[in-house]
Amino acid sequence: MIFYHKGKVIPISVVSKSIMNAPLLPRIDQSKLRESVYNSLHKAFTRGDFAPGDVVNLRSLASQLGTSMTPVREAVRRLVAEGALIDTPSRTLEVPAFDPLRMQDLMRARIALETLVTELAITKMDATALAELEAVLARPSTVTPDEPLPDLVQNYDFHFTLYRRSESPVLLPLIEGLWLQYGPYLHLITRRAGAEIGAGNDIHRELLDAVQKADAAAAKTALIRDIERSFALLVPARAGDP
Repeated sequence: MIFYHKGKVIPISVVSKSIMNAPLLPRIDQSKLRESVYNSLHKAFTRGDFAPGDVVNLRSLASQLGTSMTPVREAVRRLVAEGALIDTPSRTLEVPAFDPLRMQDLMRARIALETLVTELAITKMDATALAELEAVLARPSTVTPDEPLPDLVQNYDFHFTLYRRSESPVLLPLIEGLWLQYGPYLHLITRRAGAEIGAGNDIHRELLDAVQKADAAAAKTALIRDIERSFALLVPARAGDP
């Protein structure tokens, strides 16, 4: 085989050497793309971007994320398995509808697991971890007349900065799963209760004070108040709904 370049004959050996000396570009790791898509959707559900009963469109999600349908489809399958979405008989994907019994179950499960993991976290606290919790609470408030909703990212960061200190390989994934299912209820809570829910930061301060004193009983009491308060804000709002 003969190669030509600008009218000149190029020996095959030179071409082969040129190819061998070309920079080697690493293949794109598709597993990271899939994980990134899943993490983005997981965060969106956890922070309350979706409401109970919402219909989810795969093409719309792919467009917003700037990806093909494949990683979105795979991420959605995981979310269905984790209870964040329902694959209906009509093949539409929906966020589970509002269900008072389910809501009560989620509250009981959160109290049971989150108090347990908090107790574990307190036994492993150090100055660095306490400073991280202080830094989360010290963030400027995002509640303004133009943006009356509380900072749900701060809320999540505070709780999980504390919980991860437990280093529990079993409890942490279970709690993540509960928050994933709790997200749509959080959506209703924040939109119906508005900035009032921001007062939960006072309970976060009580919780942190108890953690700083290594007072597990007081920490668990504050945490239960925090969890029950969020659900209590939702119940009256839904009382008149059909």
